[in-house]
Amino acid sequence: EAVGAQSYVGGFQAVTADFTTVLTDSLPLFLSVVIGLGFLALMVLFRSLVVPLTAAITSLLSLAAAMGITVAVFQNGWGASLIGVESTGPIMPFLPIMVFAILFGLSMDYQVFLVSRMSEEWAHTKDNKTAVRRGLAGSGRVVAIAALIMFSVFVAFVPTPDSSIKLFGIALSSAVLIDAFIVRLVMVPSLMSFLGNANWWVPGWLGKILPTINVEGSDEITDDVEEEPVAP
Repeated sequence: EAVGAQSYVGGFQAVTADFTTVLTDSLPLFLSVVIGLGFLALMVLFRSLVVPLTAAITSLLSLAAAMGITVAVFQNGWGASLIGVESTGPIMPFLPIMVFAILFGLSMDYQVFLVSRMSEEWAHTKDNKTAVRRGLAGSGRVVAIAALIMFSVFVAFVPTPDSSIKLFGIALSSAVLIDAFIVRLVMVPSLMSFLGNANWWVPGWLGKILPTINVEGSDEITDDVEEEPVAP
């Protein structure tokens, strides 16, 4: 028979359970705010709705792949002994939020590197395939080198004895490699080639209010060069 009594549980496990619940409840709002702000920034920068949409979707794919690798190593024990992990268990509840915050910033950076060159070529040629090909050729190495630098930073966390630091090292290093070399340098150019001119579509009413931003400043340089007198 119920007596209306209440009981409370304390200790580390109770705190962890409450913390996990709070993070789980706030994750949709966090993702919406971060992705929404990134979408708006890329929409203004490239005057397109498709480019920021593909950037947001592919960033989520990179996060899912990195989380899959992390769970496979630290929770399922795949290759755990190779990096000195002695015991396996559930990953820390705040890991997805921390990894996504860092990964999304890096992936948007790589996206700007890559697509800004494509956008310039598109403005000059109005040929999507040419723009994608030249943009990838011109900016692909920059993205690769930048990703390798960040990978070397994150993978340096792995040899440390602390399992929490190892966890972040594996999650972030795998996320950077996947996002740069598979998503940005393979999936994004392939998807943009497939979508064709739709990459640069924006509604007419929206195009009238969006500012025109030149990332590299190539138009100003070109105008200056054309105005220089030619020596006889």
